[in-house]
Amino acid sequence: MNFIVVGCGRVGAELSFRLFKNGHQVVVVDNNKESFNRLHPDFRGRTVEGEALSSDALERAAITKADGVAVVTNSDTMNAVVGHAIRTHYPNVKQVIVRNYDPAMRGMLEAFGLQLVSSTAWGAERVQELLIDPSFRAVFSAGNGEVEMYEMYISPKWDGLTISNLLDGCSNTICAALTRAGRAELPTPDTKLKNGDVLTVSATLEGVRSLRAKLQEGQEA
Repeated sequence: MNFIVVGCGRVGAELSFRLFKNGHQVVVVDNNKESFNRLHPDFRGRTVEGEALSSDALERAAITKADGVAVVTNSDTMNAVVGHAIRTHYPNVKQVIVRNYDPAMRGMLEAFGLQLVSSTAWGAERVQELLIDPSFRAVFSAGNGEVEMYEMYISPKWDGLTISNLLDGCSNTICAALTRAGRAELPTPDTKLKNGDVLTVSATLEGVRSLRAKLQEGQEA
């Protein structure tokens, strides 16, 4: 696939090399040619020096053939404007992803209806989870960490009880899978738990808090 990465800072350089290593055609756009020095020595994609708001720079980057564009400069305002311009003037681009750095600017990016990734918000969410309880291992993060999937082990205190018993009173929490003896299944609310089961749940932070409290009750019973 053909991708364009706008902005060759630390995020842009790392993203570009990852895409390249996965076999994609990558063009990196930045208005400062010195920024291309951040690219990995083994990177073999193209670089285009120029302003991302310039149609000339985007045309030289082959925007009309791009499957996706990531706008990851260090300016949230620039990312919003460039992302909106690309989505408006180049409907052939299937995916336009923009980076959000300052959480205070997130609302502005969302107002444009852009798909965004906030490294700051996601990172803070993950650190908070690990500080509160590292026994809940996050295995997937949706959006910017508002909803995540966790793996948790079932203790002897919950042996024989059902998933419905476990999740009762835990809002914003859904059981996605249960793994027993290495085999995963889609459980029902009536599925009985066994010591050593690995339960995969999808939950918000509030949901995880409720579930942690419920598990603590079981351990103290």
